[in-house]
Amino acid sequence: MEKNTAEKLYLQMLANADEHGYKLNPDKEFCERLVAGIIKNNERYGIEACPCRLVTGAKEENLDIVCPCDYRDDDLAEYGACFCGLYVTDQYNAKKQVPDRRPPSAAGRKHKAVAGTGAISGLSYPVWRCNVCGYLSAMKNPPGMCPICKAGKERFARFL
Repeated sequence: MEKNTAEKLYLQMLANADEHGYKLNPDKEFCERLVAGIIKNNERYGIEACPCRLVTGAKEENLDIVCPCDYRDDDLAEYGACFCGLYVTDQYNAKKQVPDRRPPSAAGRKHKAVAGTGAISGLSYPVWRCNVCGYLSAMKNPPGMCPICKAGKERFARFL
């Protein structure tokens, strides 16, 4: 892997984070090492999985850890950083450890849809939820890309 590739992806992620109200860790060298790990995981497994988590099983079973992972926003709200430390808030404290929010049973599981309550019935189309940012879309199939966070179609789960 070339340094140019990691640098290019880092700059794309930095621009994307800024555009959507997120911040990357101010330690650029640290971020570039994480980005290099994301690139390596993409080469190995065909997904841009977070380098701080173990990829097991089929691609579909690990969509929750594709960067940005499904756990990022909860980690940011509670700890000021995501598990790997790539995304941070203004209140980021490098000394505060972020525990792994991914349940032990999540590794090797299928990406599940959120169960609907049944309160809404008779909809013309199913509702799809982006597992990264929570965007909801009512259409026959999930969108090809989330218009909010740019996550791919595979990151959507049927919500209702």
